[in-house]
Amino acid sequence: MSKEVRVRFAPSPTGPLHIGGVRTALFNYLFAKKNKGTFILRIEDTDQTRFIEGAEEYINESLEWLGIIPDEGVKQGGEYGPYRQSERMNIYRQYADKLIEKGWAYYAFDTPEELDALRNKYEAEKKTFSYDAVSRTELNNSLKIGDTETKNRINSGVPYVVRFKMPGDEIIQGSDLVRGDVKFNTSTLDDKVIFKSDGLPTYHLANVVDDYLMKISHVIRGEEWLPSLPLHIMLYRALGWDSKMPWFAHLPLILKPSGKGKLSKRDGDKEGFPVFPLEWKSTAGEISSGYREEGYFPETVVNLLALLGWNPGTEQEIFTIDELTRQFSLEKVNKAGARFDPAKAKWFNQQYLQKKPDKVLAEQFSILLRAKGVEKEMVFLERVVKLVKERSVFISDFWDQSSFFFEAPVSYDEKTKKKFWKEDSSTLVKECLKIIKEAEPFSSLKIEDKIKTYIESNELGFGKVMNPLRLALVGAGKGPHLFDIMEMIGKKETVERIEKALKIL
Repeated sequence: MSKEVRVRFAPSPTGPLHIGGVRTALFNYLFAKKNKGTFILRIEDTDQTRFIEGAEEYINESLEWLGIIPDEGVKQGGEYGPYRQSERMNIYRQYADKLIEKGWAYYAFDTPEELDALRNKYEAEKKTFSYDAVSRTELNNSLKIGDTETKNRINSGVPYVVRFKMPGDEIIQGSDLVRGDVKFNTSTLDDKVIFKSDGLPTYHLANVVDDYLMKISHVIRGEEWLPSLPLHIMLYRALGWDSKMPWFAHLPLILKPSGKGKLSKRDGDKEGFPVFPLEWKSTAGEISSGYREEGYFPETVVNLLALLGWNPGTEQEIFTIDELTRQFSLEKVNKAGARFDPAKAKWFNQQYLQKKPDKVLAEQFSILLRAKGVEKEMVFLERVVKLVKERSVFISDFWDQSSFFFEAPVSYDEKTKKKFWKEDSSTLVKECLKIIKEAEPFSSLKIEDKIKTYIESNELGFGKVMNPLRLALVGAGKGPHLFDIMEMIGKKETVERIEKALKIL
């Protein structure tokens, strides 16, 4: 790559970070690391009306949990700071003035009421109002009223905005690293506000100025920003920065599980899956679930998001962050939207759970157990984890899969009882109980050998004996190898559970 790679993720602190935003951050991060570049986190908080307390901290915590650590940013610092736009307010005005001086922008004094009246008038005529090259010559702006009146109004404190003067009927051509060459006709574009009446820049001006000053080489962002591309290209040209314009890449949308429309919080609420990396509590007290709190590993979320819109060109599905970094390229990013699959998210988590060392899983399981008032030695927990993890998706599943290792059943599953506890079950279980009491040493292999000998010598069906025994020990028809359970809970507990079951069942 001919120039130093510098990319940025630039979210607004207006609420929790959607996983679509997380994917944008991830793709920027992977691209930077692949090309030995710099990944920047910039907080775009110029719209103070939408600012949400705690959102910036949420963004930082989310990226840290996922291991997507910025090289430069509000927390990390850097030579191109500050990295929070609200701390850069003294920068933008000079560029708005420069655009006005060069004839690329103008003052507009139209009140909200005047603009609303125009929209209603056009709507009544079944038209759409646009503040553009055609209409601006007749509206309440400096192009219509002249320099003297404009200065008088500004000096008198009349509120105004600054609009970009989009040329009429020209073709703007841009290059997109995902979509190829793109063309826009300026006759379809309006004169966007670039500086507001409150003295703050809009997203468009602040974004372009910051990208230029921070020497951003590539702008990798969501598809929803594609309609803004022609204005951004024109701003670079108008400011004389053509040669410094970054490459653009617009990522495909993450779609609903149905594949119809952009994935939203409502989809997650409706179908019971998170759309945010971490749990979020709104100012109204509404709680939105997060992947971390739902029990997903950060590696799962990274792997899942990497494959939403990017295709490595192989059958490989499980990637470490290092593997993703080595293989990632914008050329392999798809144009079409990527359908989100909640079941696939669980599959990924299960794959990562299987790969984790039993000791690590046992340590995390012990936290859950302590909350239930259960204390067990780590060696015991590692054995439990080893036996049940194949049937688990989350660490929280371990309790459902293994509670019988820690407490005797207080009830017996009715379906299992009806299916497996027959008239002769008590007799068969009593015979097995005798064998169990005499087994020495009390090991899984020894007990299994003795019980199997009893079953075969009496020409009994294996399930006819084992299923009632499992019900007696576990309280249901689930669990790992039955003789492993017996060995782990010990002879005394095994005998007591079977005797209790015989009395109740």
